[in-house]
This record gives sequence, structure tokens and C-alpha cells, in this order.
Amino acid sequence: MVLIVGLTGGIGSGKSTAAQFFENNGIEIIDADIISREIVAPESPALIKIKKHFGDELINEQGMLEREKLRKLIFQNSDEKDWLEKLLHPLINQSINTKINSSATEYCILVSPLLLETDQYKLVDRVLVVDVSVETQLQRTLSRDNNDESTIRSIIASQISRKERLERADDVLNNELNIGILERETQGLHLQYLATARTTNDSK
Repeated sequence: MVLIVGLTGGIGSGKSTAAQFFENNGIEIIDADIISREIVAPESPALIKIKKHFGDELINEQGMLEREKLRKLIFQNSDEKDWLEKLLHPLINQSINTKINSSATEYCILVSPLLLETDQYKLVDRVLVVDVSVETQLQRTLSRDNNDESTIRSIIASQISRKERLERADDVLNNELNIGILERETQGLHLQYLATARTTNDSK
């Protein structure tokens, strides 16, 4: 069984950047965000259910889901958020499991913003948190995404607190500093995970 590391962090923390460094070392990356997009592709069963539930206004001319509109809608209505999560989370987890089972690298990285907010943490052997302050989250996300500050604050509030995230972490990457330091720290963890994976495999 391959070693599975769950990589998570708040919005704007730099999860994708950290994941890229692992990928540069030849490690397979399983991205829950990409999977969630695949599940709601045009004409998919999940998107048909979403369209039936929310209406046509969330579907663009190409038949694709308007994710930002949906995000704003569910963060204003907890009942709708619950409905959507009950639909999508089992499908996402099923796809994650399929990819984990077919992984050919010594360990793999599951990148998920909701690793600790959902039961996805049960799929991993170690939890790696990319950590930044709330102020940095706001600054980076405002400069990157087409969202206003109130929406970003709602997203941050919907995720577990920074304190709880750090308490549940096995490993932490501090991404407040420059990208060179992040790359060096990621490389150190890569070597650590390789050693753990090889020790585990040797004991079987």
C-alpha cells in the first residue's frame, strides 16, 4: 500500500505551489479540486442534479458550471451548502480512492482544501499543512481571484481555524517567507516521506 500524504491549508496558503515542488520530484499528485471539476463536467450526472436543484442560472452557454456563482450561493445558505456536499463528497472520495489505488509512485500527495473539514483525512497516513496568517490569505486571494473581501472572509470562516489545522498537522510548511525557503522545506519532507515509504514497504 502506497504512503498517502494529505496536503491542505486555508485558501491562498500556497497548496498548489507546494504540491508542484513534490511533483517536480516525480511524486504523483491527486488534486481534490481537479476531481471536483471533473465530477461536474457538462452532462455529468452530478451537474444534471445541480441544474435541477438550483436552476439554469448556474450553467453557462457552454453547459459548464459557474463555480464562482455556486460558491457565493452556498456560502450564503448553509442548507444549500449541506445539500451540495452530500451530493459531491461521496463522488469525490470515490474518485480519490480509485486514483490512490492506481498510484505507481513510492508515496502520493492528496491535495485538498477540505481535507480536515470532511472525512478525507481518513484516506491519508500523514497530514501536511501549508500555513500562512489570515492576513496573508486575504492579501494573496484578493490579488489572485475575482472575489470580494467579504466572500473570501466567508470562505475562511467556513474552513477550520488556523489553530485547529496546525494542531492536527503531522508536518507544517511555513509559506509566509520566500518561495526558495518553501522549496527547500518541501525537498526535506520529500526525502522524509521517501524514507518512511521505503521502511513501510520493507517491513511488509
